[in-house]
Amino acid sequence: MKKEFVVIGLGRFGGSICRALAEQGMEVMAIDVDEDRVNEFASIASHAVVADTTDESVLKSLGIRNFDHVIVAIGDDIQSSILTTLILKEIGVQRITAKAQNDYHEKVLRKIGADQVVHPERDMGKRIANNMISNNVLDYLELSDEHSIVEIVANELLAGNSIIDLDIRARYGINIVAIKRGREVIVSPQAEEPIQKDDLLIVIGADSDISRFEKKVMNG
Repeated sequence: MKKEFVVIGLGRFGGSICRALAEQGMEVMAIDVDEDRVNEFASIASHAVVADTTDESVLKSLGIRNFDHVIVAIGDDIQSSILTTLILKEIGVQRITAKAQNDYHEKVLRKIGADQVVHPERDMGKRIANNMISNNVLDYLELSDEHSIVEIVANELLAGNSIIDLDIRARYGINIVAIKRGREVIVSPQAEEPIQKDDLLIVIGADSDISRFEKKVMNG
C-alpha cells in the first residue's frame, strides 16, 4: 500500500523531501503559508494547499490525522514549528518528523511529542567535515549521536587481507556490511573474502571505533 505523507513548509528542506517522496510514487500533501511556493509544488505533490498550520481547525478540515506521516519542515519560524507540532500531536497524527533549528528547538519538539527530530544543516555540516578530515572516508551517514555508516576506500595496507585476517569485528567492534567493487556489490561479505585495493568498504559501528580503525589500519 502507498503511504500518505504531509509536508508542511516548502523551503529548501521541505521542498526536497516533497519532490523525493513524489518521485517514489507516494501520496503527498504539500502545505505552506506562501502561495507562490504552493503553486510551485502544485504539479509535483498530490495536493498542494495554502494554509496556516498553527490553526487547529484548518488542520482538522484538511484531514491531516488520516495521513501516515507528517513532516514539519517549517524554516525560520520556531514558534510556528512548535505550535504546528503540538497541534498535530493533539489531533492524533501517527508519526511526526520535525526539523529543528538548534538544540533548544529540538528539546522542545521532543518534549511535545515529535517522533523524530532532524537537523539538516548541522548533519550535512558533519557529513562534509567528515569527508574533509579523512582521505579514506567517502561518505558518512549518522545513525545516532554515536553510531554511523561510512564508506571507506581500501588502501594498500588492507589489500590482500581477508576480513577474518584483519579480525575487524573483534579488534575494533565494527562490521563491514558490504563491499563495492566497481559495479559489483557484495552484501554481507564472507569472512574469507579478500579485500582488494580501491574496494569501497561499507562499515557500520560506533564513531569512536570507526575512528580507531581508520587511524590504526588505514593510516598504518
